[in-house]
Amino acid sequence: MKTRTLGKNGPRISAIGLGCMGMSAFYGAHDDSESLATLHYALDRGLNFLDTADMYGPHTNEILVGRAIQGRRDEVFLATKFGIQLDPNNPQLRGVNGRPEYVHASCDASLKRLGVDHIDLYYQHRIDPNVPVEETVGAMAELVKAGKVRYLGLSEASAQTLERAHQVHPITALQSEYSLWTRDPENSVLAVCERLGVGFVPYSPLGRGFLTGAIKSPEDFDADDFRRDNPRFQGDNFARNLHLVEQVRTLAQDKGCSPAQLALAWVLARGEYLIPIPGTRRIKNLQENLGALDVILTDSELAAIEAVFPSDAISGTRYAESVMHLLEY
Repeated sequence: MKTRTLGKNGPRISAIGLGCMGMSAFYGAHDDSESLATLHYALDRGLNFLDTADMYGPHTNEILVGRAIQGRRDEVFLATKFGIQLDPNNPQLRGVNGRPEYVHASCDASLKRLGVDHIDLYYQHRIDPNVPVEETVGAMAELVKAGKVRYLGLSEASAQTLERAHQVHPITALQSEYSLWTRDPENSVLAVCERLGVGFVPYSPLGRGFLTGAIKSPEDFDADDFRRDNPRFQGDNFARNLHLVEQVRTLAQDKGCSPAQLALAWVLARGEYLIPIPGTRRIKNLQENLGALDVILTDSELAAIEAVFPSDAISGTRYAESVMHLLEY
């Protein structure tokens, strides 16, 4: 397994991680036995970077990951997150809590669900606009001191927030959506990560599955798949975005790889400090994703990708408006 260093002073881990969210939430029907088999396959192949969060399920994904790593804790670099609070009466509504007491309570609950005595990388899932990030990260630093957490991370934070947080305690990783069709971090976040020595962890590096070329119609989604409510997967936006993916498919054919591998290779080529975490429930998809590590793009190939898929090409916002307000962009 190829490896990369997570941040300037972080650990050496697999160059691609595994996002576990879709094993339990948001993408329609799921099968725990299939997911467990995929998680075990990942560990057997040396993919040791697993990513979950307390709000996935909620809570059930941490339990699932905990089952998968039982007896194999030393093989895993385990990341989870706190901070997003779901409305039990309306899953579309969510808030953010960055209060210090909530940080401590959330960590203890995650440790119990995961069945571990420490979390390798603990993220603030979204920045609480009502709590200074210095207070939240200060509480997270107390978890490090207590031995409950090894490294700290933020998710979907702005460059300015990252700078402030890093002054309180070293931030090892920033996780945000990043792919050919989500280029927001290029506004300044990537440059600040590189300057500060913070690792960058792109989630949804395959555009929530769209860049694989497997999605042909909104009707491909289950009735409870959240992508049905995502503007990028609706109406004219869907048709325009599908046209972009067809061009990616053509470039992938020329390269002799799959569209998913081309999209992941593009992310990996953005810098050694990036470690993407594509999610999947299926072993065959995981095998395909790992194959991206062997796809090396030349400068001319990168330019060709940029020509057909420039940063402003995508149609539609990343989330519905009810969720977009949680992002620091």
